[in-house]
Amino acid sequence: MSTQTLSPRADAATASVPDVAALVRGRRGRACRRILVSAILLSAVVFVYVVTLMVGNTFYTPDQVIRVILGQTVPGASFTIGELRLPRASLGLLSGLAFGMAGVTFQTMLRNPLASPDIIGISSGASAFAVVAIIGFSLSDAAVSAFALFGALATAGAIYLLSRRGAFTGTRLVLIGIGVAAMLDSVTTWMLTRAANWDLQTAMQWLTGSLNNASWERLLPLAVTVAVVVPLMVAHTRGLAVLRLGDDSAAGLGVRVERTRLLLIVGAVVMLAVATAASGPIAFVAFMAGPIAARLIGPGGSLLVPAGLVGALLVMLSDLLGQFAFDNRYPVGVITGVLGAPYLIYLLIRTNRSGGSL
Repeated sequence: MSTQTLSPRADAATASVPDVAALVRGRRGRACRRILVSAILLSAVVFVYVVTLMVGNTFYTPDQVIRVILGQTVPGASFTIGELRLPRASLGLLSGLAFGMAGVTFQTMLRNPLASPDIIGISSGASAFAVVAIIGFSLSDAAVSAFALFGALATAGAIYLLSRRGAFTGTRLVLIGIGVAAMLDSVTTWMLTRAANWDLQTAMQWLTGSLNNASWERLLPLAVTVAVVVPLMVAHTRGLAVLRLGDDSAAGLGVRVERTRLLLIVGAVVMLAVATAASGPIAFVAFMAGPIAARLIGPGGSLLVPAGLVGALLVMLSDLLGQFAFDNRYPVGVITGVLGAPYLIYLLIRTNRSGGSL
């Protein structure tokens, strides 16, 4: 009798062993894939960064590039690489990293691949305030950057407060953001119609998104912001992942929902705003980086760092294409816009079919 009673339990325990083993193998496989893909992305970023320093009107060897980076004096190369190419490549790297991480933060938190700062109005806020500074007040580059930073922060704050009425939902935030973006874009258009020719040219160059005016002075605020904000956001990776499950589930798992959400939003907006102030609103990088990283990494795990690497790679590759792939030279924002528009259409179709998330 006792044998018959214990047998079903033993069978159940035996049957559960393969399931546990399969689960462990699956987790290890996903972890190995994340590490491998992240390592490949990092290697690609380093490779493209070095290539950006090598190519131009004059070609320099990797040895010359490394010697300049190490502070050695190389006749001809020290100025070209150290003062022209190095700030440009570094601005492309850091702005792409910031755009990618900021974009995937919003997309993950709101569980919607369309919830990118490009789409929900934050970039439009930075652009509108920058255009007002350029055309309305003829301010300097530093003041334009400050206006862009304030515009992005103010727009993000307004969208967040408006979307908090009642229960917080990602769909409400996206819809409010699209409406706010339309209003701010109309302000930008109105300012452009009344601009003098010289101000119009400056404003259009800024709105396109460009690395042409890269300098160490323009790069420094972005470098400091990335160095401070990125570790804080990476430290809250678990909270970001849990927020995908909904507020109630996140609170049940010990996440301080409002505090974590506010910290992540502020961190993402600050990075986006400072990057936009430095390089202009480079189109679709924040929008594309997260979904591309999700396809490469696969399910599970954080997308913050992979999306940042994808963003950096997109900006640097697009800048190389804009400089050397065509008869004329094009700003980086033109190339990312050409790449991003079809991807937006693809994601709209996919989201409509599956209710999509990253």
